[in-house]
This record gives sequence, structure tokens and C-alpha cells, in this order.
Amino acid sequence: MTLLIILAIVFACVALMVVVGEKYGKPMEPGEQAKYSKWVRILVFALIIIALLKAIVE
Repeated sequence: MTLLIILAIVFACVALMVVVGEKYGKPMEPGEQAKYSKWVRILVFALIIIALLKAIVE
């Protein structure tokens, strides 16, 4: 039962973020989007490498 309550709360929070994001969000400029895309690729790559190292060490 606790799991269902937690899932309901998570769903409600995500729905709230979507509604607020659609109402107050502004479109991103292509240059800004490219900058964030570059950083996200680097961070994802770093997180994968860190997870692999952590799995090897354990």
C-alpha cells in the first residue's frame, strides 16, 4: 500500500511540473539548445564511466 501512495505522489508531482512547465516555459533558442545538448552528452558519458568504474571496483 505504501508503494501505491508513493507512486501516486510521484505521478501528481510530475503532472504538476508538466502543467507549470507548459504554462510558464519559454521556447529555447537553437544556440542555447546546442550548448545544453553538448553539456548533457558530456555529463551522460561521465556518469556511464563512473558507473562502470564503480561496478568494477565492487
